[in-house]
Amino acid sequence: MTPRPTFSPSLFQIGWRYLLRQPWQSALMVIGITLGVAVVIAVDLANQSASTAFDLSTAAVTGRATHQIAGSPQGLPEEVFRDLRLSGAPYPLAPVVAAYVSSPELGDLPLQLLGVDPFSEAPFRSYLGGEQEGGDITGLAAFLVEPGAVLVSRGLAERFSLDACSLGQTSADCEIHLQFNGQNRAARVVGILEPSDSLSARALDGLILADIATAQELIGSLGLLTRIDAIIPEGADPALLEKLLPEGFTLAPIGARTGTVAEMTSAFRLNLTALSLLALVVGLFLIYNTMTFSVVKRRPLFGTLRCLGVTRREVFLLVLAESLAVGVLGSALGIGLGILLGQEAVRLVTRTINDLYFVVTVRDLPVSTASLLKGFLLGIGATVLTAAFPAREAAAVPPRAALSRAGLEEKARGAVQLAAWGGGALIAAGSLALAVPDGGLVLSFGGTLAVVIGFAALTPWVTTTLMGWISPLSGRLGGLLGRLAPRNVVNALSRTSVAVAALMVAVSVTIGISLMVGSFRFTVETWLSETLQGDIYISPPSVSGVQAGGRILPEVLERLDTFPEIEEIRSIRVVQIDSEFGPIQIGATDNTGAGGERQFAAAAGPNEAVERLVAEGAVIISEPLARRLDIPFEGGSLLLETPDGPRRFPVAGVYYDYGNTQGMALIDLGVYRQIWGDEAVTAVALNLKEGGSVEALTETLQETLTPVQQLQISPNLTLRRSALEVFDRTFAITSALQGLATLVAFIGVLSALLSMQLEKARELGVLRAIGLTGSQLRRLVLYETGLMGAVAGLLSMPTGFALSLILIYIINRRAFGWTLQLQVSAIPFLEALAVSVLAALLAGVYPALKLARMPAAEVLRGD
Repeated sequence: MTPRPTFSPSLFQIGWRYLLRQPWQSALMVIGITLGVAVVIAVDLANQSASTAFDLSTAAVTGRATHQIAGSPQGLPEEVFRDLRLSGAPYPLAPVVAAYVSSPELGDLPLQLLGVDPFSEAPFRSYLGGEQEGGDITGLAAFLVEPGAVLVSRGLAERFSLDACSLGQTSADCEIHLQFNGQNRAARVVGILEPSDSLSARALDGLILADIATAQELIGSLGLLTRIDAIIPEGADPALLEKLLPEGFTLAPIGARTGTVAEMTSAFRLNLTALSLLALVVGLFLIYNTMTFSVVKRRPLFGTLRCLGVTRREVFLLVLAESLAVGVLGSALGIGLGILLGQEAVRLVTRTINDLYFVVTVRDLPVSTASLLKGFLLGIGATVLTAAFPAREAAAVPPRAALSRAGLEEKARGAVQLAAWGGGALIAAGSLALAVPDGGLVLSFGGTLAVVIGFAALTPWVTTTLMGWISPLSGRLGGLLGRLAPRNVVNALSRTSVAVAALMVAVSVTIGISLMVGSFRFTVETWLSETLQGDIYISPPSVSGVQAGGRILPEVLERLDTFPEIEEIRSIRVVQIDSEFGPIQIGATDNTGAGGERQFAAAAGPNEAVERLVAEGAVIISEPLARRLDIPFEGGSLLLETPDGPRRFPVAGVYYDYGNTQGMALIDLGVYRQIWGDEAVTAVALNLKEGGSVEALTETLQETLTPVQQLQISPNLTLRRSALEVFDRTFAITSALQGLATLVAFIGVLSALLSMQLEKARELGVLRAIGLTGSQLRRLVLYETGLMGAVAGLLSMPTGFALSLILIYIINRRAFGWTLQLQVSAIPFLEALAVSVLAALLAGVYPALKLARMPAAEVLRGD
């Protein structure tokens, strides 16, 4: 006897025919999967682009160096390099001058200026020859002898229509101006770097190469180096080089510096990935809804097939095959849309990283096959996995029960209490996971997902309860239809609860993110009002929101002393200093009221005591720095590299700060200058005498100081506004992902409600046959969908509030080290209720119109 096949081709034709006969339902499923996969791919491509940009930018600058020699915040005297070479340094060394600059001729983009010594470069970077990793160049003679000579990559030259000038030649096509620290320096492109491959081209795209003496002139650091690169072979002893270093200079592996910076963006990128997966999760509700309704709608068909001898396994495979076909099509379309969305995502991610972390000079979108394949397989896998539950339901029902609608609803009502208890258990488990100290972001996101799913599992119980409460009122207001609508919602609980849960999850996410962003903005505004006490602030322009090391020229400070309107000038010096944790940002200030202008999470006494300790040599550190480096809030200390060797500074307090996620340590300016001998000033705050005009003085300062140095001169209100603009840019991609997730959810809910109402055509046809008019039928459908939207909106309120608490007090604190002040507004809750009801009513319009116009006899015939 020939063995029976496990899956007959004719069954596949049944499933395929069903998808084709329900084009709108199939299209909605495909669209939901497409959007979910597209968002995941777009964010993954953007994250990879940012990570690759950092790696390539770092590799372009560090080359094959394994270690770096660093000195004081001002840099290293170039004599250190000379002395090391003369003393017989056992390993290759190369002096480097590095700085971020911009140029109006090059789109005012942040570019890395790299000053090198051509005679020391061969082992490190091959841009000037050697192994030709960076390719050939022309104009090397001019590069060495002509003032202001620089080299740029072929890609950069072609993008901005630059040509290389030969030695002594004058042409506007090769003239550019480099802006650094508020000063404008003329430079000439004398050669083009020809990359040998696409990877080298991307690495060189944000690089300007100069001779080390030229670079020193361009950034005004004559006689100083940024660092000295070293190549120490694997297994060699770094101590052989360390013992040759003068006091105050350190040798550190490259990875210790670049790794610290790369880790700063990990939380940001993880949050984006979680939000992108949220869109896919909401899309899974769509798949589950649609597949569940398709199974419910065809229960009689499955019962008939079972009576004809079709096995449970074949029914199960039939439903999975349908979902696989939809998943493949939706995921394939999601790849194309994901690449398009990725272009905008790269722009938003790059801008946020420049504002909060470090300068990214590589901005293109490399399309990774791994990202596309991951998104494609994730979409298919999630679709099939989600459809497995209704497929199992279709296969498990006995033939007789499959032909009975009442059996399904009786089973659904019997599971209400079980689902409620399960939801409560999930909420409790998620809360316990979130309560674990130092649980990490993965555990935090897992706990958050458990809480949200737990609230979704409460939907059947909440729906049944609310319909029981509202039935008397709706009956008095709406008569027969008002009594019938709540009963219909409960009688179709197997369908209504899933649709309500999907809408509730999407809307609750909107509430949670809105409350989190609103609370964050309120916290930042309060912090700015407490911190920015000066009337006018002056600082050099920066290509990044977190760039340290800018300097105000001494001539500017001298001129400020001549203005009689100014009562007080407060200075701050911001630098990067090596510590036991790697380079950290240090702010040295002469503001004796620094403690009084800050709110402390922990402090060694009242503000006066903190100020006294800081004046004696202690530091205060920001909350993000303390959490990132695990420095104790009480009794902690910070080990910093000084010219006299490592020195430990006690921590007098941990203050709230929302300037950046890296964090900062504040030290007294007098103490800093005594230890490091750095007299430079990064920024100043001016307090005017009583009656002084901020606007008039700002205009006068612009006219007086601009000829000396181009500076950012901002009144208090302008600076606050600029800070809030950075804040809004930071959350631009969050809002975009939130909108896409909501769109996916709306499509899912629309599909679910449309399916449910059309699946009830026979039931509504009976009502039409016993005398219900078309107008009454329309009203009944809209009553039902409106009630479902109201239930979703009401349940989304506690869910969204719980989600906001998790985001504010757990996710943000663990990801970025920020403690936010909860700011609750009624607007997100009212908007959520309105959106839920509106979405449900819109979903009911089409079936209401269609069913009301169909003759009762046609409706009763069914499919």
